[in-house]
Amino acid sequence: MAELIRIYEENPSPKLINKVVESLKKGGLVIYPTDTVYGMGCDITNTSALEKIAQIKGVKLEKANFSFICEDLSNLSDYVKQIDTATFKILKRTLPGPYTYILPGNNNLPNVFKKKETVGIRVPDNNICRALVSALGNPIVSTSIRDDDEVLEYTTDPELIKEKWDNLVDIVIDGGYGDNIPSTVIDLTTPEPEVIREGKGSIEIM
Repeated sequence: MAELIRIYEENPSPKLINKVVESLKKGGLVIYPTDTVYGMGCDITNTSALEKIAQIKGVKLEKANFSFICEDLSNLSDYVKQIDTATFKILKRTLPGPYTYILPGNNNLPNVFKKKETVGIRVPDNNICRALVSALGNPIVSTSIRDDDEVLEYTTDPELIKEKWDNLVDIVIDGGYGDNIPSTVIDLTTPEPEVIREGKGSIEIM
């Protein structure tokens, strides 16, 4: 059964953040709040945890389009090829924020993602998930938790999320009610920024 841990976004408890990070380091799966919908994630360096998430999502790991949650732009060079000034300016202007950017991956990607030419990068405007990444020391691989409900695509209540995912994840962080609009996805590997999905982030800033 998953443990429900209440963490306040205004001032995330380092003790509780470290408790979650210990679980991540052991291959645990965690559901946590972002600046959009709740996400499910694991340590990017833990292959068995990555495989668990892929299995839950019903996809092959090497073909999965997971995004990488980073603390800030300084993480980018770990997994992304050199980007031009125009691209960097877009990232600088909009992050942290409700955007997922598709960027060219480099050779440092974990083995399971080596064949992927692009990666999705997120720097959410949420202190909880950024504190997790900071304490973990590397990005979290993330996927949003969709709902089967045709009316409401994303569950926003952490207690209902725990009920639904209780037997599949190790920890559910209660960071308050989540949003039900996902991030805006923009491909920056094309000559002009290409909007793949319009979500919470305004596309007018492009």
